[in-house]
Amino acid sequence: MQHILSYLRRCVEDYDMIHAGDKIAVGVSGGKDSLVLLYAMAKLREFYPAPFTLHAVTVHPGAPGMDFAPVEGLCRELDVPYHLIETEIFHIIFDLRREKNPCSMCAKMRRGAMHAALKELGIDKVALGHHRDDAVETFFLSLFYEGRLSCFQPVTYLDRMDITQIRPLLYCGEGMVRGAARRHNLPVVHNPCPADGNTRRQEVKELVARLSGDYPRLKDYVFGSMQRLPLPEWGPVGGGRRLRRRGMEDGDAE
Repeated sequence: MQHILSYLRRCVEDYDMIHAGDKIAVGVSGGKDSLVLLYAMAKLREFYPAPFTLHAVTVHPGAPGMDFAPVEGLCRELDVPYHLIETEIFHIIFDLRREKNPCSMCAKMRRGAMHAALKELGIDKVALGHHRDDAVETFFLSLFYEGRLSCFQPVTYLDRMDITQIRPLLYCGEGMVRGAARRHNLPVVHNPCPADGNTRRQEVKELVARLSGDYPRLKDYVFGSMQRLPLPEWGPVGGGRRLRRRGMEDGDAE
Protein backbone atom coordinates (compact mmCIF):
# COMPACT_ATOMS: atom_id res chain seq x y z
CA MET A 1 0.00 0.00 0.00
CA GLN A 2 2.98 2.34 0.34
CA HIS A 3 3.22 2.97 -3.39
CA ILE A 4 -0.54 3.58 -3.63
CA LEU A 5 -0.34 6.05 -0.73
CA SER A 6 2.66 7.80 -2.28
CA TYR A 7 0.90 8.35 -5.61
CA LEU A 8 -2.40 9.20 -3.95
CA ARG A 9 -0.84 11.86 -1.71
CA ARG A 10 1.08 13.30 -4.65
CA CYS A 11 -2.12 13.56 -6.69
CA VAL A 12 -4.03 15.11 -3.78
CA GLU A 13 -1.33 17.75 -3.37
CA ASP A 14 -0.84 18.43 -7.09
CA TYR A 15 -4.54 19.20 -7.50
CA ASP A 16 -5.22 20.67 -4.03
CA MET A 17 -7.95 18.09 -3.39
CA ILE A 18 -8.16 18.06 0.42
CA HIS A 19 -8.42 20.98 2.85
CA ALA A 20 -8.41 21.02 6.64
CA GLY A 21 -11.85 20.23 8.04
CA ASP A 22 -13.15 18.50 4.90
CA LYS A 23 -15.87 15.90 5.36
CA ILE A 24 -15.24 13.48 2.49
CA ALA A 25 -17.35 10.58 1.28
CA VAL A 26 -15.77 7.77 -0.71
CA GLY A 27 -18.17 6.47 -3.34
CA VAL A 28 -17.91 2.71 -2.78
CA SER A 29 -19.39 0.63 -5.59
CA GLY A 30 -17.86 -2.56 -4.24
CA GLY A 31 -15.38 -2.83 -7.11
CA LYS A 32 -11.63 -3.08 -6.61
CA ASP A 33 -10.99 0.57 -7.48
CA SER A 34 -13.37 2.09 -4.94
CA LEU A 35 -12.30 -0.35 -2.22
CA VAL A 36 -8.61 0.43 -2.73
CA LEU A 37 -9.46 4.14 -2.65
CA LEU A 38 -11.40 3.68 0.60
CA TYR A 39 -8.53 1.75 2.19
CA ALA A 40 -5.91 4.26 1.04
CA MET A 41 -7.95 7.30 2.11
CA ALA A 42 -8.45 5.76 5.56
CA LYS A 43 -4.66 5.34 5.85
CA LEU A 44 -4.00 8.85 4.50
CA ARG A 45 -6.36 10.25 7.14
CA GLU A 46 -3.96 9.01 9.83
CA PHE A 47 -1.07 11.27 8.85
CA TYR A 48 -2.18 13.89 6.31
CA PRO A 49 -1.32 17.39 7.58
CA ALA A 50 -4.78 18.76 6.69
CA PRO A 51 -7.15 16.85 9.02
CA PHE A 52 -10.31 15.48 7.36
CA THR A 53 -13.10 13.08 8.22
CA LEU A 54 -14.15 10.16 6.06
CA HIS A 55 -17.40 8.36 5.24
CA ALA A 56 -18.19 5.55 2.83
CA VAL A 57 -21.36 5.68 0.72
CA THR A 58 -22.68 2.84 -1.45
CA VAL A 59 -25.56 3.20 -3.88
CA HIS A 60 -27.02 -0.33 -4.10
CA PRO A 61 -28.46 -0.69 -7.62
CA GLY A 62 -30.83 -3.42 -6.45
CA ALA A 63 -29.24 -6.13 -8.59
CA PRO A 64 -29.79 -9.65 -7.25
CA GLY A 65 -26.94 -11.33 -5.41
CA MET A 66 -25.00 -8.18 -4.45
CA ASP A 67 -23.92 -8.53 -0.80
CA PHE A 68 -22.33 -5.46 0.77
CA ALA A 69 -22.04 -6.91 4.28
CA PRO A 70 -18.28 -7.60 3.82
CA VAL A 71 -17.82 -3.97 2.71
CA GLU A 72 -19.58 -2.81 5.85
CA GLY A 73 -17.23 -5.05 7.84
CA LEU A 74 -14.20 -3.46 6.18
CA CYS A 75 -15.53 -0.03 7.08
CA ARG A 76 -15.80 -1.07 10.72
CA GLU A 77 -12.18 -2.23 10.64
CA LEU A 78 -11.11 1.09 9.14
CA ASP A 79 -13.29 3.13 11.54
CA VAL A 80 -15.19 4.70 8.64
CA PRO A 81 -18.97 5.26 8.95
CA TYR A 82 -20.79 3.29 6.24
CA HIS A 83 -24.00 4.33 4.49
CA LEU A 84 -25.83 1.90 2.17
CA ILE A 85 -28.41 3.54 -0.11
CA GLU A 86 -30.99 1.08 -1.42
CA THR A 87 -32.42 1.73 -4.90
CA GLU A 88 -34.36 -0.04 -7.65
CA ILE A 89 -32.12 1.12 -10.49
CA PHE A 90 -31.52 -2.40 -11.81
CA HIS A 91 -35.28 -3.17 -11.85
CA ILE A 92 -36.15 0.10 -13.58
CA ILE A 93 -33.52 -0.21 -16.30
CA PHE A 94 -33.64 -3.92 -17.10
CA ASP A 95 -37.15 -5.02 -16.11
CA LEU A 96 -39.34 -1.99 -16.72
CA ARG A 97 -37.56 -0.01 -19.45
CA ARG A 98 -35.56 -2.91 -20.92
CA GLU A 99 -32.84 -0.51 -22.04
CA LYS A 100 -30.66 -1.76 -24.88
CA ASN A 101 -27.88 0.68 -23.95
CA PRO A 102 -28.28 0.91 -20.18
CA CYS A 103 -24.93 2.32 -19.04
CA SER A 104 -25.63 6.02 -19.47
CA MET A 105 -28.98 5.92 -17.68
CA CYS A 106 -27.60 3.70 -14.92
CA ALA A 107 -24.71 6.09 -14.30
CA LYS A 108 -27.07 9.08 -14.25
CA MET A 109 -29.43 7.42 -11.77
CA ARG A 110 -26.57 6.30 -9.52
CA ARG A 111 -25.13 9.82 -9.53
CA GLY A 112 -28.51 11.25 -8.61
CA ALA A 113 -28.92 8.81 -5.72
CA MET A 114 -25.36 9.48 -4.52
CA HIS A 115 -25.77 13.27 -4.62
CA ALA A 116 -29.09 13.10 -2.77
CA ALA A 117 -27.49 10.92 -0.08
CA LEU A 118 -24.54 13.31 0.28
CA LYS A 119 -26.85 16.27 0.80
CA GLU A 120 -28.78 14.36 3.49
CA LEU A 121 -25.50 13.52 5.22
CA GLY A 122 -24.23 17.09 5.01
CA ILE A 123 -21.24 16.07 2.89
CA ASP A 124 -20.07 18.30 0.05
CA LYS A 125 -16.99 16.42 -1.20
CA VAL A 126 -16.92 12.92 -2.71
CA ALA A 127 -13.86 10.88 -3.70
CA LEU A 128 -14.26 8.64 -6.75
CA GLY A 129 -12.11 5.63 -7.65
CA HIS A 130 -11.07 6.53 -11.20
CA HIS A 131 -7.43 5.65 -11.89
CA ARG A 132 -4.98 6.51 -14.66
CA ASP A 133 -6.24 3.80 -17.05
CA ASP A 134 -9.81 5.10 -16.67
CA ALA A 135 -8.61 8.58 -17.65
CA VAL A 136 -6.75 7.33 -20.73
CA GLU A 137 -9.72 5.22 -21.84
CA THR A 138 -12.13 8.14 -21.33
CA PHE A 139 -9.85 10.34 -23.44
CA PHE A 140 -9.99 7.84 -26.31
CA LEU A 141 -13.75 7.33 -25.90
CA SER A 142 -14.31 11.07 -26.32
CA LEU A 143 -11.98 11.17 -29.32
CA PHE A 144 -13.42 8.13 -31.13
CA TYR A 145 -17.13 8.56 -30.39
CA GLU A 146 -17.54 12.33 -29.88
CA GLY A 147 -14.75 13.77 -31.99
CA ARG A 148 -13.33 15.91 -29.21
CA LEU A 149 -10.39 15.98 -26.82
CA SER A 150 -11.99 15.57 -23.42
CA CYS A 151 -11.86 13.68 -20.14
CA PHE A 152 -13.31 13.94 -16.65
CA GLN A 153 -11.40 16.35 -14.41
CA PRO A 154 -9.24 15.55 -11.37
CA VAL A 155 -11.38 18.00 -9.39
CA THR A 156 -14.91 18.90 -10.46
CA TYR A 157 -17.22 21.36 -8.73
CA LEU A 158 -20.90 20.66 -9.39
CA ASP A 159 -22.43 24.06 -8.78
CA ARG A 160 -26.05 22.93 -9.00
CA MET A 161 -25.48 20.44 -6.17
CA ASP A 162 -22.71 22.34 -4.35
CA ILE A 163 -20.66 19.13 -4.37
CA THR A 164 -16.98 18.72 -5.26
CA GLN A 165 -15.76 15.49 -6.87
CA ILE A 166 -12.12 14.47 -6.42
CA ARG A 167 -10.23 11.57 -8.01
CA PRO A 168 -7.18 10.83 -5.82
CA LEU A 169 -6.18 7.59 -7.62
CA LEU A 170 -5.41 9.25 -10.96
CA TYR A 171 -1.66 8.67 -10.63
CA CYS A 172 -2.17 4.92 -10.05
CA GLY A 173 -2.47 2.42 -12.88
CA GLU A 174 -5.00 -0.38 -12.89
CA GLY A 175 -2.33 -3.03 -12.35
CA MET A 176 -1.21 -1.37 -9.13
CA VAL A 177 -4.82 -1.07 -7.93
CA ARG A 178 -5.59 -4.70 -8.76
CA GLY A 179 -2.47 -5.86 -6.92
CA ALA A 180 -3.36 -3.84 -3.81
CA ALA A 181 -6.92 -5.22 -3.75
CA ARG A 182 -5.59 -8.78 -3.96
CA ARG A 183 -2.81 -8.40 -1.38
CA HIS A 184 -5.09 -6.80 1.19
CA ASN A 185 -7.88 -9.27 0.47
CA LEU A 186 -10.41 -6.51 -0.04
CA PRO A 187 -14.04 -7.72 -0.28
CA VAL A 188 -14.77 -7.06 -3.95
CA VAL A 189 -18.51 -7.37 -4.70
CA HIS A 190 -19.43 -9.29 -7.85
CA ASN A 191 -21.19 -7.14 -10.45
CA PRO A 192 -24.07 -9.11 -12.04
CA CYS A 193 -24.93 -6.41 -14.59
CA PRO A 194 -25.82 -7.99 -17.98
CA ALA A 195 -24.00 -5.16 -19.77
CA ASP A 196 -20.74 -5.70 -17.90
CA GLY A 197 -17.93 -6.33 -20.41
CA ASN A 198 -20.11 -5.47 -23.43
CA THR A 199 -19.64 -1.73 -23.64
CA ARG A 200 -17.78 0.82 -25.72
CA ARG A 201 -15.48 1.37 -22.76
CA GLN A 202 -14.56 -2.31 -22.77
CA GLU A 203 -13.81 -2.11 -26.50
CA VAL A 204 -11.51 0.88 -25.93
CA LYS A 205 -9.87 -0.84 -22.94
CA GLU A 206 -9.01 -3.82 -25.12
CA LEU A 207 -7.74 -1.55 -27.91
CA VAL A 208 -5.47 0.36 -25.51
CA ALA A 209 -4.18 -2.95 -24.14
CA ARG A 210 -3.29 -4.14 -27.66
CA LEU A 211 -1.60 -0.86 -28.57
CA SER A 212 0.35 -0.90 -25.31
CA GLY A 213 1.93 -4.16 -26.43
CA ASP A 214 3.59 -2.29 -29.31
CA TYR A 215 3.98 1.04 -27.52
CA PRO A 216 4.72 0.22 -23.85
CA ARG A 217 4.62 3.86 -22.70
CA LEU A 218 1.39 4.73 -24.49
CA LYS A 219 -0.60 5.33 -21.31
CA ASP A 220 2.18 7.43 -19.78
CA TYR A 221 2.36 9.62 -22.87
CA VAL A 222 -1.40 10.07 -23.22
CA PHE A 223 -1.80 10.86 -19.54
CA GLY A 224 1.12 13.29 -19.63
CA SER A 225 -0.27 14.99 -22.72
CA MET A 226 -3.55 15.64 -20.91
CA GLN A 227 -1.60 17.46 -18.21
CA ARG A 228 0.56 19.38 -20.65
CA LEU A 229 -2.12 20.54 -23.10
CA PRO A 230 -3.69 20.99 -20.62
CA LEU A 231 -7.26 19.82 -20.85
CA PRO A 232 -9.50 22.05 -18.72
CA GLU A 233 -8.50 21.73 -15.07
CA TRP A 234 -5.80 19.11 -15.84
CA GLY A 235 -2.79 21.35 -15.29
CA PRO A 236 -1.56 20.61 -11.74
CA VAL A 237 -2.17 23.52 -9.38
CA GLY A 238 0.81 25.86 -9.34
CA GLY A 239 2.55 23.85 -12.07
CA GLY A 240 3.02 20.94 -9.67
CA ARG A 241 4.75 17.66 -10.37
CA ARG A 242 3.58 15.39 -13.15
CA LEU A 243 3.67 11.61 -13.37
CA ARG A 244 6.91 10.92 -15.20
CA ARG A 245 8.47 7.77 -13.79
CA ARG A 246 8.13 4.68 -15.93
CA GLY A 247 6.68 1.39 -14.76
CA MET A 248 5.68 2.21 -11.18
CA GLU A 249 2.04 2.72 -12.05
CA ASP A 250 1.67 -0.33 -14.32
CA GLY A 251 3.11 -3.10 -12.21
CA ASP A 252 1.66 -5.24 -9.48
CA ALA A 253 3.56 -3.39 -6.77
CA GLU A 254 1.77 -1.54 -4.01
